[in-house]
Amino acid sequence: MIKVSEEAKKKISALMSEGGFNPEADYVRVGVKSGGCSGLSYELNFDKSQAEGDKVFEDNEVKIVVDKRSVLYLAGTILEYSGGLNGKGFVFNNPNAQRTCGCGESFSL
Repeated sequence: MIKVSEEAKKKISALMSEGGFNPEADYVRVGVKSGGCSGLSYELNFDKSQAEGDKVFEDNEVKIVVDKRSVLYLAGTILEYSGGLNGKGFVFNNPNAQRTCGCGESFSL
């Protein structure tokens, strides 16, 4: 469902530990919400539990929860981390996105 690159895994683990989360037991919550310059934007948070209706995935030893509304938008997405000079942060490589904004934080189908 959602793949996690090695760089993203390392950054997620470090951020979870800094934030009081356990990378081996807690979750990365990924979702989509209305907004952004292209219509939809990505959400990424940490969570200690899953909610009713969540879909749970695991890739590269990272546990991911996605709300049922966001699953269709995120199918096949690869979560990567870029630490380069052009910008730091998580990057969603989403094969479903027809158009993305310049910053890469929003998209449309």
